[in-house]
Amino acid sequence: MRFNLRNQSYWKFLKKFKFGVLKSTFFISSLLYFCVYFFYNIDQISFDINLETNGINLFLSFLFCVLSIYLNAYAWKYIVKWFGKEFKSNNLVSFYVLTNILKYVPGGIWHFVERFNFIKKISNPKIALYSTLIEPYFMLSGSFLLASLGLIFSPLYFFLIFPLVFLNRKLIYFILKRLGSLKGKVFDVLRLQNLNDQFEERINIISFFPTRALFFEIGFVLSKFIGFYFCLNTFYPSNTLDIIFLLVIFSLSWSLGLVVPTAPGGLGVFEACLLFLVGINIPQNAILVSLIYFRVISTSADLLLSCPFLIRKLFKRI
Repeated sequence: MRFNLRNQSYWKFLKKFKFGVLKSTFFISSLLYFCVYFFYNIDQISFDINLETNGINLFLSFLFCVLSIYLNAYAWKYIVKWFGKEFKSNNLVSFYVLTNILKYVPGGIWHFVERFNFIKKISNPKIALYSTLIEPYFMLSGSFLLASLGLIFSPLYFFLIFPLVFLNRKLIYFILKRLGSLKGKVFDVLRLQNLNDQFEERINIISFFPTRALFFEIGFVLSKFIGFYFCLNTFYPSNTLDIIFLLVIFSLSWSLGLVVPTAPGGLGVFEACLLFLVGINIPQNAILVSLIYFRVISTSADLLLSCPFLIRKLFKRI
């Protein structure tokens, strides 16, 4: 299926525009905002917690972070199946979980590289390429769908539903081409050439809409949010919290962290955006401490589940 864009000059402008510089500037600005706020208020911040009363909250936060990783892995499995590759075992899920820690490596592409190589060995480069490219778009669509609940606050949130429009068999090539034009660094690492020819090849998409994959991506973001909520409840145990508002802000902040590849795992960008967007609705000292604990817990979950992969990589280099 081919999509001929009439406004070629528009896309040429987008290709020439230095998005990398813009992303790096946004990442550095976010990190500076978070660091300045942290050090400016460091005398008012306390990281002390009573494990006897609050330890259960932190443990539940860790469990939901672990659950989110597995939900994300199953979403990827169903993305690959949607492109026409059937898997009878859960090797795909296990490999995704094992390589998840690589998203924190500077560059933000090495988890994609490992997963591309894994799929290529058991399937073909075409499906490996497509499933690698499209997965972040699925995550973004799921996160935006949750953020669109903000429609109850403003009609502008309705536009966050639009990414879902392109997640169908007829328009998916359009998304893949656009992602291909923006992911030049990934292609350089994968040593892929003649990309235009590859995008013209057909794949056997098994259904019109990837319902299962999107369902698991929504579950992934929700699990992340619940993990954060348990952290927040540790330092700000209030019954007046607007859960919908908090979910919308969390989803938007996480999405911004996702689309800035300069930030390993959204580090700094997610925290700064949530701190900024939540405004005065919640004491920002409580938000700040909660964000730091949540980052440590979520990274620890990634690290724990990825230990076998990291150990194997280490022994190969020795």
